[in-house]
Amino acid sequence: MRMGEKLSDLKLYRKRFIPNETICLKDDEIFYHDEDVIITKWFVFRPKDAFSHGVSCYYLKKGFKISKFLNEKNELVYFYCDIIDTEFNKEENCYIFSDLLADVIVMENGFVKVVDLAELADCLENGIICEKNVKDALRRLDALLQIIYNDGFAELIRFLEIEG
Repeated sequence: MRMGEKLSDLKLYRKRFIPNETICLKDDEIFYHDEDVIITKWFVFRPKDAFSHGVSCYYLKKGFKISKFLNEKNELVYFYCDIIDTEFNKEENCYIFSDLLADVIVMENGFVKVVDLAELADCLENGIICEKNVKDALRRLDALLQIIYNDGFAELIRFLEIEG
């Protein structure tokens, strides 16, 4: 935690390009925060059949968020990895996490699926996202995939072993 900061004072925002929106994650419960990670517990905004809640770890320096999606029975559905850009606003004591569109889904059996790359290309083509963001997204995606392919994913998800 930053000096003089209380977890209850810290605000988190999710910024998306499609649709263009910034949402305060006011209902997310922050369990832990240091200079490297923020760990949260959350419930979905809109009800879904497959999952209802989860736990997330924002890797502030690595540029990704790993989430453990759970169903109503508290069973693992899958891990969802967002490639993000992180900005801290000191005056408002808030983090703004921009979703850089490229995502990775990791199933419990180890199957890995990369998704939304066409969406990233479309956003660049339509001027919705800048070239620097696309380059950052691809580099962070590659770094995450290298961790996964080299058996480092268990280390990334160790922070997600809190009560769902």
